[in-house]
Amino acid sequence: MKTLSDGNNTSRREFVKQTSLLTGGLIAAPFLAEANFFNSVDDTIKIALIGCGGRGTGAAAQALSTKQNVKLVAMCDAFRDNLDNCYNALNADDWSDITGKAESLKRKINVPEENKFVGFEGYKKAIALADVVILTTPPGFRPIHFEEAVNQGKHIFMEKPVATDPVGIQRVLASAAIAKQKKLNVVVGLQRHYQNSYRELFKRKELIGDITSAQAWWNNDGVWVRARKAGQTEMEYQMRNWYYFVWLCGDHITEQHIHNLDVINWFKGGYPVKAQGMGGREVRKGKDHGEIFDHHYVEFEYADGSILNSQCRHIPGTMSRVDELLVGTKGKIRSGKADIVDGKGKALYQYDKKSENDPYQTEHDELFEAIAKGEYKFADAENGAKSTMTSILGRMATYSGQVIEWDKAINSSLNLQPKIYDFYATPPTTPNADGFYPVAIPGVTKFS
Repeated sequence: MKTLSDGNNTSRREFVKQTSLLTGGLIAAPFLAEANFFNSVDDTIKIALIGCGGRGTGAAAQALSTKQNVKLVAMCDAFRDNLDNCYNALNADDWSDITGKAESLKRKINVPEENKFVGFEGYKKAIALADVVILTTPPGFRPIHFEEAVNQGKHIFMEKPVATDPVGIQRVLASAAIAKQKKLNVVVGLQRHYQNSYRELFKRKELIGDITSAQAWWNNDGVWVRARKAGQTEMEYQMRNWYYFVWLCGDHITEQHIHNLDVINWFKGGYPVKAQGMGGREVRKGKDHGEIFDHHYVEFEYADGSILNSQCRHIPGTMSRVDELLVGTKGKIRSGKADIVDGKGKALYQYDKKSENDPYQTEHDELFEAIAKGEYKFADAENGAKSTMTSILGRMATYSGQVIEWDKAINSSLNLQPKIYDFYATPPTTPNADGFYPVAIPGVTKFS
């Protein structure tokens, strides 16, 4: 998969659509007074974008396409070329291919050079300039960016997943509690919660009785690879090719499959208590494939004894499916078909897909409407953290080959982050003399 920063001729539409599901990031939220009223000299809601890759570009365009008086005032990315590509894309004459509106976004963008921040520390200054923060960096950075945005009293849109290790999850949960105290609206990019068909199915979940089992899939060909370039430090290379390093991405069970796991948690009304599974690398074994697996199969068990069988795979030429199935005592919910059937397959409910919305746009529409009205309506961070932890629990199980309990995992001291964020610092994992990275070995790898 290519991006604008690759220096190719990828169109804006391809750039945003191809990467919108694969990158993480934050939106800077507007500051509210003690009573949670929007506090500004006028009604302009100022936005800061932290993370200017493909998903950041798409999220910023969606925020700027809301009905409110919004303005992008600050941008931050580790790399200047990412920031410039994003800024140029947002200033294009016509965004109708992305937003459905021919109206240019230019008039809603006012980011002077002094409000463009590059490097590891610029996010603090960018957040300070805004009312709302959009967080769309690789997910390894999410805990520190979310914490800073909450501490500065901003409303937030942050992409999933919200961390890559249990220590990061605990940090997000602590910040989420503070956000609630401050009545800061927080929306997490688990967009199925904002999708009409899923909302209608959830309203009718009682039709299938007690949920006894579930299945979830994220199986497809995989994503982009960014090869090492001459002159890059190890830290820069890993950040450019971030999808393949666990400290940055969390592995694809966390970066992508979280969507499906979150749906099951949502409909179950809880989170697994333990997991066991298997996984490995069959075809994605090159030097540029870092350390992550290309397939995971996990059996999650909930407190009531019900089982979720979960599978995610990135192998070209294999069966492709991204979907969820919930089985109850009276029937089934089939997310992909947007229907509910009884045990014999008789239709109990069918959602009219002509009424489907764009959930990526809806999550911004509803967030900014609440902010403009001075309403406190969204507190997605806790669920975002626990659904992220569900995926991390699954990764721990496949990497180790052991049964991993939720309480032990979330309270572990596993911290994958580097001690220093600097382009000349040593990342948490490094290649051997032949250029290959250490990969987890089930039965040998311990609780990681």
